[in-house]
Amino acid sequence: MATFTNRGPYQYQALIRRKGYPAQTRTFESIKDAKDWAKDVEAKMRRGEFTDRSEAERTTLGELLERYRNEVTPDKRGHISENYRLLRLLQHPLSLRPLTSLRSADFSTYRDDRLKAVAPKTVQLELSLFSAVLNTARRDWSIPVTNVITDIRKPKLPKGRERRLDLDEEKRLLEAARDCRSPGLDACILIALETGMRRGEIAYLTWEQIDLTNHVIRLELTKNGDCRVVPLSEEAEVAIRTRPSRQHGERLFEFHDSNGLGAAFRKACKRAEIEGLCFHDLRHEAASRRAKTLPVATLAKIFGWKTLQMAMRYYNPTASELVTALRTPNDNAHKNGKHLTLNALAIASEVKPKDVDLVTNRFAHQAKVLAGHSNVVQGRFGIRSAL
Repeated sequence: MATFTNRGPYQYQALIRRKGYPAQTRTFESIKDAKDWAKDVEAKMRRGEFTDRSEAERTTLGELLERYRNEVTPDKRGHISENYRLLRLLQHPLSLRPLTSLRSADFSTYRDDRLKAVAPKTVQLELSLFSAVLNTARRDWSIPVTNVITDIRKPKLPKGRERRLDLDEEKRLLEAARDCRSPGLDACILIALETGMRRGEIAYLTWEQIDLTNHVIRLELTKNGDCRVVPLSEEAEVAIRTRPSRQHGERLFEFHDSNGLGAAFRKACKRAEIEGLCFHDLRHEAASRRAKTLPVATLAKIFGWKTLQMAMRYYNPTASELVTALRTPNDNAHKNGKHLTLNALAIASEVKPKDVDLVTNRFAHQAKVLAGHSNVVQGRFGIRSAL
């Protein structure tokens, strides 16, 4: 039943008490508005459609971000970077707004303003974090809030990087790394070029993970959540053996974290007068070099790819490499009809990576190249061109 109280000029308070529901109250400027609201709420209660939004009304976005930071973020593998991102979001004026007042236009404005200062990928990560917080509040904490971020346009990401080492850049980079004050930087660069390991995987590499007897590195937990065995080339093994031996379990390099390794790499690039190169480009370089000889299945296992789309993203052949691949076919691949290389895919005329969903353990028996000039078998790959 609803009761109405005149609390002064233009202040009419409506109070609804009904068994099974918490008391609902709201103040309006006119008695008509108060009665209309009470009538609507009571009708929803009778139909069992009423949702108590009082918690969402008294909770700000900042309070939600802080709760997510304390309860959810610590359990994530990337908790350090996400914590920094949440602290930055807490400083934005949006964090002062009640949850019920948030509109999609608010986050559209946030997106446009941030795009003027940072890269689209950064804005995408921040919007994804906002979305995760709102979803957690609704699903896990039973706070009646709508995720309005799903209604806005996401930033358009630029084309993937295709930076390769040019001419004598590798030599100059290694020389600059040896002369810098960060011991082991040259070994990190060599390992990245020979194995394609990520910056964080190298920075946190321990002696316990290295098996020099079997010439492999065993990564128990990688970026995609899976374990991975990385084979060592002779050059990579030599680089590892140059490091001073330490106790079992200690780290191979002395960088504080992956950011420290990245900072040292940027200084080496500056000293070597190399522009536009980041540490992750070495993974692209390693993939492009290995793709000349290794079949897709093997390459995917080494680099930890789960789809052919990801493989094509990291494979950035030069024009001369494509010409060589076309004019020098892989005889062994045509003889056994089993191995499909990335070189073969790159010179096909209608490869559509976005339509491909190949898990690495299915590459070998699903991809097949027929002898001579036969067509690539049309299967679930979406590849119709002739090699």
